[in-house]
Amino acid sequence: MKSSELFDISGRVALVTGASSGLGVRFAEVLAANGAKVVLVARRADRLQDLKQKIEASGGQAIVAEADVLDRAAMQRAFDTAENAFGTVTILINNAGITHADRVAELSEKTWRQVTGTNLDAVLYWAQEAARRMIAAKARGAIVNIASILGFGVSKGVAAYTVAKAGVIQLTRALALELSFKGVRVNAIAPGFVVTEINREYLATKGADMTCHIPMGRFGETGDLDGALLLLVSDAGGFMAGATIVVDGGQMLALPGA
Repeated sequence: MKSSELFDISGRVALVTGASSGLGVRFAEVLAANGAKVVLVARRADRLQDLKQKIEASGGQAIVAEADVLDRAAMQRAFDTAENAFGTVTILINNAGITHADRVAELSEKTWRQVTGTNLDAVLYWAQEAARRMIAAKARGAIVNIASILGFGVSKGVAAYTVAKAGVIQLTRALALELSFKGVRVNAIAPGFVVTEINREYLATKGADMTCHIPMGRFGETGDLDGALLLLVSDAGGFMAGATIVVDGGQMLALPGA
């Protein structure tokens, strides 16, 4: 089989959470460029509209579904919107996430709940909803959860984030165990430090100190995740379930606690 056939996702319906910035924008663009009809989900509707127009200008198809990932009613509406426009969602990218900068002695309950809720609880909710609808429609599909190398190790000042991302990795395995025989594959991607609009300035100032601990000697770019993404959502990854693909330039090899 040719690679163009193996990785083909033409006509599939993909929903991307956290699609208003960072990795979510890239994921949506890559899926659309490879033939998927994309549902853009985030809270910032203006940004989603801009991305929709960009995708359509490049020949792709996209719609906007404004939603906070912790709002279960908004989640239902997002899937309904997707089905009304394109049909059953058969690719879910659980990308929405937030981080924090608090040492554990000062970490508030509010911050803990916000970070673990967005980064872990919402992953379960959206995966459940996507799986239920795929199963009801008798449609085979793929769910990709975005974890982090900090799900394998620890770093100071981000306890809630590391705990949540470790949970995503284990949740991915649990979901895969129960859903694979029903035709829903669940896998994850664990990026290292990837340069986006959110962290570009910070990484630029800290770059020299941080890249010396990355074997490949640089931070990742959003495009570095394209291959892993397309593998997991296409037939190329058709026998993969419960896996977490690490894309970090070798950074995890030197990560404390990994």
